[in-house]
Amino acid sequence: MYPTSALTRGRSAAGASRFLPLLAHGQTIASADTGLAYRIERLLGEGGFGQAYLARRLGRSGVVPSTVCIKVSARIDGWVREAYFGQLLDGHPRAVRVYDRFPLIVDGRTLYCLTLEYARYGDLSAFLARSDRRWTEATTRREIAGLLEVLAKLHRGQTLHRDLTPMNVFVCDHYTLKLGDFGIVRQQSDRRGITAHTMNTLTAPSDILARAVPKWQARDDVYQVGQLLGMLLKGDARTRVRPHEVRGMACTDHLKEIVYRCIGERRKRYESADEMIAALRHPPPVLRAGVLRSLKGVHLAFTGILSVKRRDAIRAARRAGAVVHGAPSAKTSVVVRGRPNPLQAAGRDGGIKLMEIKRLREKGHRITLLNEPQFWRLADRRAPR
Repeated sequence: MYPTSALTRGRSAAGASRFLPLLAHGQTIASADTGLAYRIERLLGEGGFGQAYLARRLGRSGVVPSTVCIKVSARIDGWVREAYFGQLLDGHPRAVRVYDRFPLIVDGRTLYCLTLEYARYGDLSAFLARSDRRWTEATTRREIAGLLEVLAKLHRGQTLHRDLTPMNVFVCDHYTLKLGDFGIVRQQSDRRGITAHTMNTLTAPSDILARAVPKWQARDDVYQVGQLLGMLLKGDARTRVRPHEVRGMACTDHLKEIVYRCIGERRKRYESADEMIAALRHPPPVLRAGVLRSLKGVHLAFTGILSVKRRDAIRAARRAGAVVHGAPSAKTSVVVRGRPNPLQAAGRDGGIKLMEIKRLREKGHRITLLNEPQFWRLADRRAPR
């Protein structure tokens, strides 16, 4: 199967079609570009771009396989973009290959065709719906990192994908995930992003859907990859992943943190595909208590469950000369950590404040972590019993 989805969610051929077929079963079409001919076998799916068909290559070719997908549309704009990115990403192991591109005249009407790599197991949404297969965490990390490699190439060229959905990720031979459908990819003229008009509501960030932010940025592509990662972990791509679901996912706390950071607060997301790849491949150092001689002049925040009321700890910190913040920020130099809250967003070290500490440390901020007994010694008071 190979459902298409460029501007709307793809519909499989099994469902009721609202489009007339653009090509017929048994029809032979030919490319003026390569001279190759293809026989249409059956409709695979349809979407905003057009329709996708299973086809057989006729004649010999050392490049184009015998079984392919023909994607056809009456619109030239998306065809031009897909053809361009097919050339740009040609040979990339994680991008669906574009073997041929050609216009076609059918009954006086111009159609635009792409010959694509056929995804044996269909798109990720359909695959998860019908398969009991579950990938290990190591495999999940590898496959998502592979997709991110394609996205990273786009981001380095100041290009945004904007349509990273489970209908545009395909499960190919050996259960390898590949990214396809570049119909609404756009290049940004600066780092402020692109005005977002067309989007898929399943994986578009909530703040974009609500028009709370004006432009789509690389971090919004990252949000969509976080959704894909969460869907893989759930084994279900029918609905978007919500932050409160992350805590219960069957994976390590580190992977929970990555999902949460991708789909959580916008300013705290990974800023590019490269940043997310680094996070997947290199877990951050374990948060350990540091050493401090005095609280005088430090900017301090508390996290976790303390043995006293929070307001009493704040008073003690201020008496010792500390400036107390409600949450870690770029100004924070010390964080006092109490007992973990069992309802933390992403496991033992996955509280929102602890994740923010890790993010700030990645940016080069020096933050000392203290446990509660260390804090009370510096606050010149015995730890409460």
